[in-house]
Amino acid sequence: MNFFELFNYWVVMLLMMTGLYILIAHGNFVKKIIGLSIFQTSLYIFYISMAKVTGAIAPIIQQGVELYSNPLPHVLILTAIVVGISTTALALALVIRIKQAYGTIEEDEIQAMDEEP
Repeated sequence: MNFFELFNYWVVMLLMMTGLYILIAHGNFVKKIIGLSIFQTSLYIFYISMAKVTGAIAPIIQQGVELYSNPLPHVLILTAIVVGISTTALALALVIRIKQAYGTIEEDEIQAMDEEP
């Protein structure tokens, strides 16, 4: 196998590690939400990359069809995208509420305010 046969998986790993790094390294809640969104996108690409099926019987019988795309991962990803968008919207609404309550969206500053008597 050469590099280009596994290109989708390299992209998935790069996006996943980038999203995970942003999620862990930054204290800003909006940056954390962006990192989580990048991480979710990498999982979408991973599942869609695995949808190609070789050596199986295609659902539509036609001569010469040996490679087809399984529709189930695509349907699951559509559902995951809707859930991801609603989760991101809820997280951003919570960030707005935290900004109103504390005046900041930095995790360290909020923890310092909570620890003060």
